Amino acid sequence: MKSKIKVLQVIPRLDFGGAETGCYDLAHYLAEKDCKSYIITSGGKLLKYIKKDKVKVIKLPVHSKNPLFILINFIIITFIILFLNITLVHARSRAPAWSCLFATKITRRKFITTFHGTYNFSSKLKKLYNSVMLRSNLVIAGSNFIFSHIQNNYKIFFENEKRKVLVIFRGINTEYFNSKRVSSNKVNTFLNQWKLEKNNYNILIPGRLTSWKGQVIFIEALNILNYLDTVPFNGIILGGDQGRKIYRKKLEALVQQYRLSKKIKFINHFSEMPVAYKAANLVISASIEPEAFGRTSVEAQSMGKIIVASNIGGSTETIVSDKTGFFFESGNAQSLAETIKKVMLMDNNTLQSMGSEGRKNVLKKFDVEKMCNSTFSEYKKLLKYN
Repeated sequence: MKSKIKVLQVIPRLDFGGAETGCYDLAHYLAEKDCKSYIITSGGKLLKYIKKDKVKVIKLPVHSKNPLFILINFIIITFIILFLNITLVHARSRAPAWSCLFATKITRRKFITTFHGTYNFSSKLKKLYNSVMLRSNLVIAGSNFIFSHIQNNYKIFFENEKRKVLVIFRGINTEYFNSKRVSSNKVNTFLNQWKLEKNNYNILIPGRLTSWKGQVIFIEALNILNYLDTVPFNGIILGGDQGRKIYRKKLEALVQQYRLSKKIKFINHFSEMPVAYKAANLVISASIEPEAFGRTSVEAQSMGKIIVASNIGGSTETIVSDKTGFFFESGNAQSLAETIKKVMLMDNNTLQSMGSEGRKNVLKKFDVEKMCNSTFSEYKKLLKYN
């Protein structure tokens, strides 16, 4: 290698979402590969876990979509690139991507973007705003679903340009999401903390409280399940409302309406997700809009848990149907209830076999090391390093 690569990643916030954890993991991986690793962000819960001797963090208001802030960020990022002699810039969201686009144009640095979601493109202006994610030297799609979405909706923005669009599946830390590393004591503490009946069948739906994540469908499915001949169960809705208090109240009212208050628990936040997964007998991803990747499905499989997911979006690429999990008809509570009941009636040997296959599936395709290595390889190709 001719000289040390200096990578600047830019992301609005460093919380616990898929894009954020991917940024975090890659930043530390690059440091291990003798690269200089920098992150620009406005803040976030993951910041306290950053290893400061390996990754340098610069705080800027890159979360803001205000054109004035985008302009100010562009000027500051330009100076940062020049001062730190940054080799390439990797943007992971639209507003900071505009700042990075202009900064890399002026400084003549390589520019990479990761297209993390489908975004709202209901108007030409919105689609133009989104198109910044395709104005880089290299566009990374997090799944085949996202790659197809780009091809179908944004081809006009790159068909005459020499830009590369490729799929690099998101990865997770399979050592962290490993059932063997979670003790029975931690599981018991979790169950006691949230007053969950230990002998009940635990059905977990993780994810922030927002309508497209399908918590309403989940509650309706459990209401149907309550009238079927099944074992006693606990429904666990794990995720914060992030300010969506009206939606949370709607969910709580629905639980009251169906008289499921003793069966469904709301957990606002729990930092040790592997413990929550291990405590679950079954994990649900009930999204009514396509997931870009479907992180819940991958985490559940990594923990050796059966996953039931809606039959749309990225989850269809990460789950091997009837082998590592099951699909139900998106938005259909009856379909979800019937699928949950089917899993409930399965024998332990079959469940353990499927859990083992799920773990193998993730280790083979969706391990964070694979994601980071593929991304780093593309960096070197872009920079013409051997």
